[in-house]
Amino acid sequence: QVQLVESGGGLVQPGGSLRLSCAASGMSFSYYVMSWYRQAPGKERELVANITSGGIITNYADSVKGRFTISRDNAKNTLFLQMNSLKPEDTAVYYCSAVWLMTYWGQGTQVTVSS
Repeated sequence: QVQLVESGGGLVQPGGSLRLSCAASGMSFSYYVMSWYRQAPGKERELVANITSGGIITNYADSVKGRFTISRDNAKNTLFLQMNSLKPEDTAVYYCSAVWLMTYWGQGTQVTVSS
């Protein structure tokens, strides 16, 4: 059974940092393209960043370029999102996604940026 479990969300002040993790199980993690999405209240889910199976190529939404870094540890079946210089508009539920022959989603972790 495939499971993706996000962690690391929370409340942070503007300008602060958080590191999200997504632990994968029940899958051949290294085969999957992994992504972080987010969904703010009243808005559609949007892609934040993705990373190829080998971790060589990354892609970011314009709104997070230069502030967020996606990475993965295939030996530990874990995906990361380092978020720096956080802004109130980064407030959302953050989801990890795994795509290969099928698409899987985690349950999400709340990130709130507020003073």
